Amino acid sequence: MSEKFAAVEIISAKRDKIELSDDQIDWAVDAYTRGVIADEQMSALLMAILLNGMNNREISRWTDAMVASGEKLNWSMLDRPTVDKHSTGGVGDKITLPLAPLVAACGAAVPQLSGRGLGHTGGTLDKLESINGWKANLSSDQMLKVLQECGAVICAAGAGLAPADKKLYALRDVTGTVEAIPLIASSIMSKKIAEGTSALVLDVKTGSGAFISDPKNATLLAKTMVDLGKRAGVKTTALVTAMDVPLGLTVGNSLEIRETLEVLAGGGPSDVVELTLILANEMLAAVGIKSKVSPEQALKNGMAMDVWRKMISAQGGDNNAPLPVAKEKLEITASTSGKLLTLDAMKVGLAAWRLGAGRQKQGEVLLLGAGVEIHVKPGDTVKSGQSILTLHTDDSTRFARAQEVLTGAYSIGGSDDIVKRLPLVIERIEG
Repeated sequence: MSEKFAAVEIISAKRDKIELSDDQIDWAVDAYTRGVIADEQMSALLMAILLNGMNNREISRWTDAMVASGEKLNWSMLDRPTVDKHSTGGVGDKITLPLAPLVAACGAAVPQLSGRGLGHTGGTLDKLESINGWKANLSSDQMLKVLQECGAVICAAGAGLAPADKKLYALRDVTGTVEAIPLIASSIMSKKIAEGTSALVLDVKTGSGAFISDPKNATLLAKTMVDLGKRAGVKTTALVTAMDVPLGLTVGNSLEIRETLEVLAGGGPSDVVELTLILANEMLAAVGIKSKVSPEQALKNGMAMDVWRKMISAQGGDNNAPLPVAKEKLEITASTSGKLLTLDAMKVGLAAWRLGAGRQKQGEVLLLGAGVEIHVKPGDTVKSGQSILTLHTDDSTRFARAQEVLTGAYSIGGSDDIVKRLPLVIERIEG
């Protein structure tokens, strides 16, 4: 068939900072989905978008084109309202894992479409695949069945749901184009609009470990996505939250599952628990649910854990199987005594990546036990020789490169020195 445009025309236009027309955007997304535009050509276009940006109309049209590349899900047959949460990604950000069953335990349905790791950030699906037998890929009918039985499902977007994004997502991960605000916004919102949820809460990360390190740009991204949701008729709220320090005390796939189970058992790190509860309350408010049991109570009394175990089992997972444990460990210790002032989320995330917790090329097999265990957080007192971090991997040759990136990852000062950290929630944006 004769094509409406040539890929090089679109690439050159964006390279030269020319606004793309609706027809150009529609064709580019469709042609890439059909295989007419090659990976190397789309890589060039993505880089041009990262460098030169898109205006609101272009972003909106790109999002619509990705939604139109596949099917839209419909949850009208459920007996409760649907609400989803999406994070823009961070280091140690395992919030989705306890949050989905928690919100389901309080009365909402949570169709949680999640992704793989991107760059230095972990992926919810990769973490869950640490559980023996657990399946990420479900058909629409299977998703509905799990939702009806459990109230929550965490899975990959099906092949028919925004297939353009699936291809683009994998390409962005390996071409240095993850950070582009138009691409982040359209990727997230195309899946969420196609997912058919009635309400959406966005967790937009900012700080050194986020893709958007500048809070001003994070706010811009949040507003862009809230506007996209509003246009599509999805009630959307965004919280801009801190990612200057890793969330929780673990970074890496099976390590974060272990920490999730601690939270669901009524314990776990205070920052993970706090953000989980904040987002749970936002999600319930978005769909007008005033639960007889509060999220705080549902964590403490085991209701959320019950939903988790049921959900994992429904997706083939063995709740009783041991989680992967790395074969090798290396302690990073304090060279002096004092107060921990900083712990750089980006450096810790890159270390986990180099240890095998993330991918360096498409399709790479992860070391599910790999990652970083954190023993102290900024504000804690440390003694010389005390463990700051423990590195986990199956391949000891990876330790050197992980240690290399951890140079300057933390600092220790005097007891009177001030710890400068972002507040956990920086801003709230409502559509």
